[in-house]
Amino acid sequence: MRVAVVDADGIAAHLPAALAAHGLETVRVRSEAPDVHLRGSAAADVRHQGDVGETAEALRRLDVGFVLAGTESGVLLADELSAALGTPGNGMSRPRARRDKYEMVAAVREAGVTTAASFSSPSADEVVAWAEALGNWPVVLKPLASAGTDNVRICGSADEVRTGHAAILAGTTRYGSRNDTVLAQEYLHGDEYFVNTVSRDGVHHVVEVWRYHKRALDGGHWMYDYEQPVPLEEPRVADLVGYTLDVLDALEIRNGAGHTEVMLTPTGPVLVESGARMGGSHQPAVISRCIGTNQVECLALAVARPEEVTERRLPTYRPRSFLRYVTLISPGDGVVPDEAGFAAVRALPSFVDLVLTTPPGGPVRRTVDLATSVGYVYLEADDPEQVESDYKQLREYELNGLYTGEAVAK
Repeated sequence: MRVAVVDADGIAAHLPAALAAHGLETVRVRSEAPDVHLRGSAAADVRHQGDVGETAEALRRLDVGFVLAGTESGVLLADELSAALGTPGNGMSRPRARRDKYEMVAAVREAGVTTAASFSSPSADEVVAWAEALGNWPVVLKPLASAGTDNVRICGSADEVRTGHAAILAGTTRYGSRNDTVLAQEYLHGDEYFVNTVSRDGVHHVVEVWRYHKRALDGGHWMYDYEQPVPLEEPRVADLVGYTLDVLDALEIRNGAGHTEVMLTPTGPVLVESGARMGGSHQPAVISRCIGTNQVECLALAVARPEEVTERRLPTYRPRSFLRYVTLISPGDGVVPDEAGFAAVRALPSFVDLVLTTPPGGPVRRTVDLATSVGYVYLEADDPEQVESDYKQLREYELNGLYTGEAVAK
C-alpha cells in the first residue's frame, strides 16, 4: 500500500521517512494552492488540476490506500480524495467545517460543545454593529480560511474594526486566495493551548499538549512568542483534553492528525480553531527526545498499524525536561544572520536547535505574524530558570542588532 500526502510541506516533509520506516511508500500530491510561505519540495508525483475524479484515478493506479493532509492547504483535497477512493478518511457530512472557521464554530456549537460568540460578514458596518451589540471589547478579526496568525487583528473600538476589516479584505491568505469575508469573534480571556492528536476509525490519541504564550505587536497584530509542553497531570488539562476530543467528534475528524487550539477560560475550555492535520513546524527528533514521542511518528503508526490507536497502545508523552520553542521576532527590517551571526544564540546554555524558514543572507521584515518570522529556536534544560534566562537573552539579542549585522556579544 502507498500513502498519498497532499502538500508534504513544513512538518509533513518528515512524513515520508516516518512512513518508510513502517514499509509504506509515499505519493506526493500537490494541491492547486499550497501554502506560499512553507518551504518544501516543489517535486510532486501527482499534481491536482481541479478534477478530483482524475486525481483519484491517478492515485488508484499508484495503489494508494490512504490519503493524508500534509498541511492546512491539503485538508479539503485529502478528504475529497479519500471519499473518492473509499479509503479511511474523515466524515463528509460537513467537510468545509474543517477549513472555514465560521462553519467550524457552527458545527461544534450544534454538537452541544461550547464555542465563542462569532459572526461573519463581508460588510464592515455589519461587523461593527455585531461588535457593538456584543458590548464586550476587544473583539478578534481574522480571515475565514487561513492559518497561524495570518491577518489576525485585536480590535478595541469600532474604528479599529473598520481598519482591521479593510486590511483583511485587501489581503490574501497564505494560499494565495483573496479574502472575501471576515470572521469576528469575542476575545477569549485565559491561557491558550494546543492539543495534537492522531485518530484512526474514530478513536483518538492525544500525542501532546502545549501552552502558547503570545504577545501584542504594534499595529494590532497578535504574535506567537513561545510555547512549551505541559504535563497531562497539570490542573485542568484533563478538561482541556476531554473538550478537544469532543471537538474532533463534532468536526468528524476520524482518520489522520488533528491540531486543536483551545483557550482555557475561567469558565472552561473554548475552541479557538482546529486543523485536520499535524501541528505547524516542530522538529520530531527534538520533541521525542524531550517528551518521549512525536506527532509524525504517531501518525505513521496510525496508518501502518491502526490497532496501535484503536487498542490504545500508542505511547503517552511525558515531559522529561523544560523545553521551550521560541519564535524569532525581528523588531525591524534587516538580514537573516549567517552561522557566525547566530553564534551568540547557539552559545546560550540551554540552546538545542535553530531552524530558519528564510535562508541566511535573505531579507528580514519586521515580524507581524508567523509568515514574517525567519524561524525558531529550541531551548531546553533541567532548570526552568535557565530556559527563562536564555529566552530573555535571545530577545535582547534581537533588540540589539541580531538582524542588522551589528555585533552581538556572547
